[in-house]
Amino acid sequence: MTIVGFVSLVICAITVVHYYLWRRLVRSTTRPGRTRRVLTLILVGLAVLAPVTLVASRSEWGHFLAWPGFFWIATMFYLLVFLVVLEIPRAVALLVVRGVEHRAERRRVPPGVVARRAKRAARPELAVRSETAVTPASVAVVHPERSLRSVSTARTDRGEAAVGGVVVVPGPGGTPRGGERKDTAGGLSRRLFIARTAAVAAGAGALGTIGFGIRTALGDPVIESVGVVLPRLDPRLNGLRFAVVSDIHLGPLTGTEHTRRIVRMINSLEADVVAVVGDLVDGTVAELGPLARPLKDLESRYGAYFVTGNHEYYTAGGPQEWIEELRELGVRPLGNERVEIAHGGAVLDLAGVNDVGGVASGDGPDFERALGGRDRSRSTVLLAHQPVQAVQAATYGVDLQLSGHTHGGQMVPFNLIVPMQQPVVSGLGEVDGTQVYVTRGAGFWGPPVRVGAPPEITLLEVRNEKLH
Repeated sequence: MTIVGFVSLVICAITVVHYYLWRRLVRSTTRPGRTRRVLTLILVGLAVLAPVTLVASRSEWGHFLAWPGFFWIATMFYLLVFLVVLEIPRAVALLVVRGVEHRAERRRVPPGVVARRAKRAARPELAVRSETAVTPASVAVVHPERSLRSVSTARTDRGEAAVGGVVVVPGPGGTPRGGERKDTAGGLSRRLFIARTAAVAAGAGALGTIGFGIRTALGDPVIESVGVVLPRLDPRLNGLRFAVVSDIHLGPLTGTEHTRRIVRMINSLEADVVAVVGDLVDGTVAELGPLARPLKDLESRYGAYFVTGNHEYYTAGGPQEWIEELRELGVRPLGNERVEIAHGGAVLDLAGVNDVGGVASGDGPDFERALGGRDRSRSTVLLAHQPVQAVQAATYGVDLQLSGHTHGGQMVPFNLIVPMQQPVVSGLGEVDGTQVYVTRGAGFWGPPVRVGAPPEITLLEVRNEKLH
């Protein structure tokens, strides 16, 4: 899909979602008038803000839109989720109300009128053109000597309906203009009450979820300790430990402290190898260089390594300027290449391939260059940003692939959608015989919200057999 097609799809989706929100949060909860017009204009403004934020946040001039824009995008999403969930109870409540109103109307209509209505229904030629509810408050007896112009119904000059000797005058229990009923106490209609209750419940649920998600996203990443058995691993490599981190997403909503905290937590693990598997930044070196400088303090026995993610290819300067910047910070990029990790008298191949996002610019993954011609008796660990790259890695006999990209879904229920594109959402999985570990990432993209997928730094230990 081209970038134009993708942008068009996003704008179309945002438009449809905001129309649905307008139907449920504005039209259903207000009567025609000034309040409805004001709320409609506000929602239109927010609908424009969402796509503008997605585009402008990639440019330095648009960074001021990041917080309000991404906060609304998260709110929009969870309002949609909660309103869709509430559709069934809302529909049930409306059915109950409709039944109550129907029974109440039948009790208010005199039995004689009910019989005449049944007769008219059986004889279409006598059917009235407009039915008006008859209630005790809206019935007046016509003088016997007053003639009717029609056997079925006659209209008076005041708008009453004369039915079989009875004049029907819309009373307090009738239906006002606009089709919205009031109850006998003159308060809100039952339908309006249901709509407003659903709107309040959805709003409270969305804001509560987002509040929790912001606290999670901006808090400390979770340390996940994982043991992986590689049957072909040289026993002398048992206990080799990798600190795996991905999707840090340095950008307009993060600061230097975000990077310092991640570096501090990685160093506390005392790992042998640090693997940064893509999506480090969402901007240029000129914009975000200071935020990346704490990476120079990363500590490990055999070094820190980096592979590109798709977001490195979205930056205005491209990935190359960040590759050079990371070299200066002491983090070695693995651009379709491999190195040897010597440990305990044995050797493990550590390889890295570029992200598939580089294909368009001629800088995509080259598995042959990274993995071809090696000694296949050695175990190989591959750094590749996207889990789906394991399909090709498996053909080269890779033992273990370390990936990110998915964020674990970041915001439930996106975790249910990710499997449509990636074979593993988070944690340890297997693709065609190659084990794949997918870390949820230490940062966030877009809204500073994580629900059901807390940020993660992984301490991964490899062995050639399970410990008993």
